[in-house]
Amino acid sequence: MKLAVVGGGSTYTPELIDGFARLRDTLPITELVLVDPAAERLELVGGLARRIFAKQGHDGKIVTTSDLDAGVEGADAVLLQLRVGGQAARNQDETWPLECGCIGQETTGAGGLAKALRTVPVVLDIAERVRRTNPDAWIIDFTNPVGIVTRALLQAGHKAVGLCNVAIGFQRKFAKLLDVAPSAIHLDHVGLNHLTWETGVRLGGPDGENVLPRLLAEHGDAIAEDLHLPRPVLDRLGVVPSYYLRYFYAHDEVVRELGTKPSRAAEVAAMEKELLEMYGDPALDEKPALLGKRGGAFYSEAAVDLAASLLGGGGSPYQVVNTYNNGTLPFLPDDAVIETQAAVGADGAVPLPVAPVDPLYAGLIANVTAYEDLALEAALRGGRDRVFKALLAHPLVGQYAYADGLTDRLIAHNQEHLAWA
Repeated sequence: MKLAVVGGGSTYTPELIDGFARLRDTLPITELVLVDPAAERLELVGGLARRIFAKQGHDGKIVTTSDLDAGVEGADAVLLQLRVGGQAARNQDETWPLECGCIGQETTGAGGLAKALRTVPVVLDIAERVRRTNPDAWIIDFTNPVGIVTRALLQAGHKAVGLCNVAIGFQRKFAKLLDVAPSAIHLDHVGLNHLTWETGVRLGGPDGENVLPRLLAEHGDAIAEDLHLPRPVLDRLGVVPSYYLRYFYAHDEVVRELGTKPSRAAEVAAMEKELLEMYGDPALDEKPALLGKRGGAFYSEAAVDLAASLLGGGGSPYQVVNTYNNGTLPFLPDDAVIETQAAVGADGAVPLPVAPVDPLYAGLIANVTAYEDLALEAALRGGRDRVFKALLAHPLVGQYAYADGLTDRLIAHNQEHLAWA
C-alpha cells in the first residue's frame, strides 16, 4: 500500500508518522512518500520520520521528494495538508481583519476567506495531477478551510473526503471523563467544518445510550473551561459546541482579546523553528512533546482510521468526515458539504441520518453554507465583487462598510497568491 502526503514537510508530519507506525496493523503501508517544495525542511522531517519508523519496527519505505507527479504516482491515497503562503500568510489572516473590528482567524471570517482564495486553486491543480497519474486514488483533505476545499474537490469530480480533528478530540476527551475506551464513544456530531455541535454522546454506537446530559452535569465546568465559554451557556444549550463557535457566541470579547496579544501564527512560527531544530537531531527518534502544543491532536489516528476504511481495511465503521449533504440536513442543498458521522467504506462516505436540528443551530449552519457557496465562487472565478459578496454574507462581517474595508485589505495582502488581483 502506497500513501503520499502533500505538504509532507509540515511540522505536523511526525504526528502523522507516529500514528502510521503505531497503527500499522490497521493501515499496512509499504511505501510512504512525503511531498513538499521546501526541500531543506522536508529532509529534516523525512529523517525524523525514518527514525520513528525504525524505532517502532515499521519496515515501510519512506521517500521524500519535491516532484509532485512522481510522488503521487501509484498512490492508493493522497493526504493533503498544505498551507499556501505559510505562517506569514496566516499571520496576515489573523491581523488585518482586526483593523475593521472583525475576528482575525485562519479559517473563520475574513481570514478564512483569504485562506480559501489562496488554497482552492492550488488544491484543484494538485488533484488534477493526481487524477492524471492515478485516477483511482482517494484524496483525504486535511487542508483548511476543509469544508470549502472538500466541496471544490467533490464538485470537480474527485474521489475526496474531508477530515478534521475536532470530533476525535471531543471523543478522546469525553472517553477520558467517562473512563471508557475512545471506541465506545459515538458522537452525534452535526454542522459544517469548524461550525459543529455535539448534540449527543452515545455509548457503544449510533443507537447507544445518550450520556451527554450526565457529562454536562458532572463535568460541565471542565468542558466549559476547555471551550473558553461560561458554564451557564452550556447548561442552557444542552449541547457541546466546537471551540470555533466562540468566535460567533463571544465575537466582541474575542476581538478584544486578539488585539492584546501576539497572533497564533507568530506563536506557531516560533514553535516551528524550535521543532525543526529538534527534528535535525539524529538522536531524536520519536515525536517531541512540544509537537503537542503545535495543534492537530489525534490527527494521525483520524487519518489512519479514514484511510483504512476507504482502502478496504480495518477502519471504524462510523467516522466524522466532511462530505456531500445529500439530504442529510434537509434545509441545505444536496451538494453542500457537511461535517457529520458517516458510514465509511471503499465506496466513500455516506452520512448517517441526523435528528431534526434545532433552529438555533440550523439557522447559523444555513447562513454559513450560503457564505461558503459565495466563497467557493470567489475562489474559482476571482473578482473584487465576488469577494465582497462572500464577506457581506458571512455572519461575522455582515455590514457593507466592513465588507468593503475587508475586501480591500484581503486583496492587498494576498496579491501574490491571487492570479486575478
